[in-house]
Amino acid sequence: MFRELSARPNFEPLKNHAGESVHDFGPGIVRPPTKLATRMKTVALLAVPPVEELGLAGPLGVFAGVNRVLGPRGPAYRIKVVSFESGRKIAGECGMSLVAHGHYKNLKHPIDTLIVAGSMTSRTKSHAELLTWLREMSKSVRRLASVCGGAFFLAEAGLLDGKRTTTHWALGDEFKSKDPDVKLDANPIWIKDGNLYTSAGVTAGIDLALAMVEEDHGAAIALDVGRRLLAFPHRPGSHAQLGAGPLLSGTGRRTFRELQSWILENLRQDLKVETLAARVAMSPRNFSRVFTKEMGVTPAKFVERLRFEAARLQLEETNRAVKEIASSCGFSSSEIMRRAFLSNLQFTPSAYRSRFRARFPA
Repeated sequence: MFRELSARPNFEPLKNHAGESVHDFGPGIVRPPTKLATRMKTVALLAVPPVEELGLAGPLGVFAGVNRVLGPRGPAYRIKVVSFESGRKIAGECGMSLVAHGHYKNLKHPIDTLIVAGSMTSRTKSHAELLTWLREMSKSVRRLASVCGGAFFLAEAGLLDGKRTTTHWALGDEFKSKDPDVKLDANPIWIKDGNLYTSAGVTAGIDLALAMVEEDHGAAIALDVGRRLLAFPHRPGSHAQLGAGPLLSGTGRRTFRELQSWILENLRQDLKVETLAARVAMSPRNFSRVFTKEMGVTPAKFVERLRFEAARLQLEETNRAVKEIASSCGFSSSEIMRRAFLSNLQFTPSAYRSRFRARFPA
C-alpha cells in the first residue's frame, strides 16, 4: 500500500538540498515536507581579531551541529565566518590562526542571524565603516548578537542604548564607564532584549547559540546538539557567570588574599565584619572601607557570594540534602540559601540540582 502511495503524483518523494530523494521511514515510505527542509537561514559570524577562539568556534559548532543532526532534512543553516580585516586570515587571542570565508562587506546572502565575536583584547579595535555597517545590518537581520568583547562594538554603534546587556564579567566596569546608557548586567551568561542578544563570552557563546537553535527548531533539536557537544543542554540566560564577581576578585593586599582563603575554609562560622576585621588586625570601620574599595563589594556581600558558590558546587557534585548543604556553607537556614539562589540564578536549590548536577548513584 505504501509503495502504491509513493508512486502517485501527489506523493512525490521529498528532495533534500542536493536534490536527492529522502525515504527516512523505510522503502517506499515518504517523510512529508517539514519546516526544517524548506528554508535555510544564513548565520554570519563576524570575527574581530584577535578573536577568542572558543567564542567563535563554540557558536559555529552549534549551528553546524544542527545541520549534522538534521541530516537529509537539512541543512538548516548556511554558516559564514567573515573577518573584520582584509584578507581571510583571522588572528586568535590564544595564538591560533583561523580562516574566514571572506570580508564582512562581501556577504552575499540576506543575513538571518549576525553574531559579533570579539575578545578581551579586540574590544578596542573600532572602525567607523564597521559601525555604520552594523547599524545598517541591524535594520534587516532577525537576530543581532555578540560574544564577549563583541558587545563593545554593538554599544559603540548605539545599538544597545537602553537595552539590557551582558558581557564578560571582567569587562563590566570598563563597559559601564564607556557607555552608561546601556543597562549592563554582568551576572547572566546571556541576555535577550528584543532581537538583540549578548553573551558573556567563551563557553557562554555555546549556550547563546543553543538558545537560538531552540527558538528555531525546538528543544529536542537543541538538546540533541548539546548532547553531541557534551554541553549543558542548555544553560538558561539567567544562569550566573560561574566563578565571576567576588569569588575571583583580585587584590594587591596579601592580607586580603589570605583572608579569602580563610573565609572559604570557615564558611560555617559567624563571619560578621567584626570577625573579619579582627582577623586582619583592623578596626571594623576601616576594614569595611578598605575591603569594599579593594574588592568592589562589601564584606557581607562577599561572604554571601562565597557561600552561594560553595553551595552551588555541592548541589552539582554531591548527594547531600539541601538542608545539610545550607548548614555546611554557613547559611542560617535552607530558606536563606533558597533566597540566595533565587536572587543569583532565578532557580531554587532543588531546581538547580535537577538541571545541572552530575549524576551520582542514590
